[in-house]
Amino acid sequence: GNARTFRHNFRLAVFLSFVAGLVNICGVLALGVLTTNVTGHFAYFAEDVTKRNEFYGAWFLLYIIAFLSGAFVSGLLTEFSIYRQRRAQHNASIFLEILTLSVMGIYGDQILLAGFDKRLLACFLLFTMGLQNSLVSKISNFTLRTTHLTGLFTDLGIELSQLFFYRKPSELKKLSNSIFLRLGIVAFFFSGCVIGGFLFIAIKFRVLLLAAFVMILAFIYDNMLLGIYKLRKNLSANQ
Repeated sequence: GNARTFRHNFRLAVFLSFVAGLVNICGVLALGVLTTNVTGHFAYFAEDVTKRNEFYGAWFLLYIIAFLSGAFVSGLLTEFSIYRQRRAQHNASIFLEILTLSVMGIYGDQILLAGFDKRLLACFLLFTMGLQNSLVSKISNFTLRTTHLTGLFTDLGIELSQLFFYRKPSELKKLSNSIFLRLGIVAFFFSGCVIGGFLFIAIKFRVLLLAAFVMILAFIYDNMLLGIYKLRKNLSANQ
């Protein structure tokens, strides 16, 4: 909520951008599909439609729907928690992402060996990243995105140009924090891709168990932070 600070957003961003990097490289190496965004899938879908390859084009449409479905489910779970006035409104979405990553980490290799279509597994990962993108957007009041970098680099370019014009200490501090935050997301997304790439060579889909573990850490941190905030709020109200 409004009590979020730069430090809260930074910690959230580096946790989840690292997870997105792991998922992204896993999708590319194992399935040959980008699984953290849908921008390119629109182009491929349009290409197949113009070439009248409707069957293959339908898969790219399915990728887009899978990502959208993840975002929809995350939003639905969050809004339901808000409606029920639950203490931790994002827990259900975080837990669902941990569950999907764990399932893929444990059974992904076996599913592929059994002859399961790679494109359906890609849909599963796209659903998970849609879930995460919606989750982090909602938590950060729509200031953060961690599953793709296109918009982030746009914002970073704008803010770097503003350094030549904004000179007041308060403006510079705000700009510096925002630039540092975006650079942190880039660094941890890239780190997730590189580390995930090396680990995938050795352990295949089990690299997603690392992503699930990082999400568990984020889950614990989020609930500890919320508990501390509620405690301080209650102490202030009683004084």
